[in-house]
Amino acid sequence: MNYRTTHTFAAKTICFVSLMVFFVSFMAHGQKEPQYTQYMYNIGSFNPAYVGTVETPEIIGLYRAQWLDIPGAPRTMRFGVNVPFSNEKNGLGFNVVSDQLGPFTQTYVDVAYSYQVNVSDDTKLSFGLDVGGSFLNVDFNKGDFEIENEPLLNEQTVNKFYPTIGAGAFLYSDNWYAGLSIPNFLTNGIYGDEVAVLVEDKVQFNFIGGYVFDLSKTLKLKPAFMVNYLQGAPVNINISSNFLINDKVTLGASYRVDNAVSALAGFQVSSSMFVGYSYDYNTNGLGEYNNGSHEVILKFYLGKGNNRSREPKTNNAKGKPKQIDSPRFF
Repeated sequence: MNYRTTHTFAAKTICFVSLMVFFVSFMAHGQKEPQYTQYMYNIGSFNPAYVGTVETPEIIGLYRAQWLDIPGAPRTMRFGVNVPFSNEKNGLGFNVVSDQLGPFTQTYVDVAYSYQVNVSDDTKLSFGLDVGGSFLNVDFNKGDFEIENEPLLNEQTVNKFYPTIGAGAFLYSDNWYAGLSIPNFLTNGIYGDEVAVLVEDKVQFNFIGGYVFDLSKTLKLKPAFMVNYLQGAPVNINISSNFLINDKVTLGASYRVDNAVSALAGFQVSSSMFVGYSYDYNTNGLGEYNNGSHEVILKFYLGKGNNRSREPKTNNAKGKPKQIDSPRFF
C-alpha cells in the first residue's frame, strides 16, 4: 500500500511516513474501537452494563487528540449519557462517538440498556446490551492517495452504514469492580465488499477491573486495568494508578504496554461536575514523530446528593440503600 501527497518534497515525505504508519496500523491491526487513556471515567462508552450502576444520571463529554503534529492523526469525540432507574435495577445509556483517522471517519451511535441483580449483600452484577450503528465515511479528497491492489477504493468517497449490537457484564462492590464487554457482535459476513476492505471484521473483547485502597482518611489509591483483545492483533494492555486526595483532586499515571506512558489529573469542581485530563507520551518508535496525545473529559452529575466519592449504590442485608466512602473512579 503506497500513498503520495502533492505538496513540497519535505511535506510529501512527512505526510507519507505519517499516514503510512496510521493506515498500516489501522488496516493490519484492526483497531476498530476508539482508544482512551481515561477509561476508568469512561466505562459507559464501551460497556453497556455500566449505564445503570451510577448513583444519579450522568452526562459525559470527551475529546482526544492523538499524536499531535502528525497530519491525519486520530481525533476522537464522545458524548454520552448514563441514566439509572429509581428501582436501582434498570438503566439506560446513549452514546455518540466520532473517531477520525486521516480520510476515515466513523461515527458510532447506540442506545444501551442494563439490568442488575444482587449477588450478595454488598455485590451486584449488571448485564447490558447496546444496539445502534456506525456511519463510515472515507474521503480521499483530503489528500492525493495512490492505493495499489484495492480497486474497490478507487472512488473518491465511500459512505456506508452498518448495524452494531454489543453486550457486557459488570460486577462491582464497595471497593472493586470487574467487567467484560464486546462492542459489536455483527462483524463477519455483514459488510459489503467496499466496507470489508476498510473495517476489521473481528470481534473485540474488553476486560476491565479496579480496586480501591483506603490509605488514610484523606488519601485513597485506585489501581485499575483495561485489556483489549482482537483476534490477529497485539493485545492492548493498559495499567493505571490514581490517588484521590481529599475527595477533590486525582493524580495518577498510566502505562500502555509497548506503546505509551501517561500522566493523569482530575478535579472535582463541585458535587455535580468533574474535569479530567491526561497526556500520553509514546514509548515506541512513533514517539519520534509526534508531541504526544491529549485527552480531556468532562462529567456532569445530575440530581440531589451526588458525590463522586461514592460508589454505585449497593444494598445491605435489610435491602436499604448503602452509601460508601470509596472514590468513584468508574
